[in-house]
Amino acid sequence: MTFQFTVSPDFGPSQIAGWQIFNTWMQRQLSEGIHFELYDSFDQQRNAIQADNVDLIYANPYDAAMLVRDKGFTGLAKPAGKQDEAMIVVGVDSAFQSVEDLKPGSKVATTDDPDVHMMGMIMLEPADLDASNIDITPCDSYVLVAKQLMRGTADVGFFLEEAYQDLSNMVREQMRPLVTSQIQIIQHALLVGPKLADRKEELLKSLLDMNTDEKGKGVLESLGIQSWTALDQEDVEFMIDLMSTLVE
Repeated sequence: MTFQFTVSPDFGPSQIAGWQIFNTWMQRQLSEGIHFELYDSFDQQRNAIQADNVDLIYANPYDAAMLVRDKGFTGLAKPAGKQDEAMIVVGVDSAFQSVEDLKPGSKVATTDDPDVHMMGMIMLEPADLDASNIDITPCDSYVLVAKQLMRGTADVGFFLEEAYQDLSNMVREQMRPLVTSQIQIIQHALLVGPKLADRKEELLKSLLDMNTDEKGKGVLESLGIQSWTALDQEDVEFMIDLMSTLVE
């Protein structure tokens, strides 16, 4: 039997190779076939989840509730000391110096990354802006959000901080962050589905030992992760409750 592994679609092309290496590492640890599948959008990924075509996922916190409560996934592991934060960014020559400078009718470039969009909208609240009085431009990737800012066709853009830092220096030099969230407790996590539930403890032990093994260290470095820590169900439920509170 071949299991299906995927990662949240909010990571840049530079990280794809690292996840492919990680997938190969997992296959060796479990002596099982694991197919690594990437999806172009969150909607495509959610359709695959609903069709039971995902068995292991590095998931964004927004989708955790659906995965756990609707599809029977459980928490496996999370990166140590690596939180999800969102950024509101403008073009380098923008007249806006703070969020409070933004006005109704501002053009906002954003991806369909649900937790980042949510955090970005929360950070617009000091300017009394919400979905009813801004002009939202959907983008398929953070690279396209950056292009909107550089072309001047958007006033601000929402970024996952990690994705922003992953852009080239040349691109980042043409933009300027206004504000970065400091929630500090939201993060992506590995969740395991029902078909792999009986291998969970075995896989978790291998993940926790990765940073003590030479090959494992190399895989972690390719992902920009120092080590994994165990993610128990209480952690997952807390994150689900927190995301629900932020959405309300």
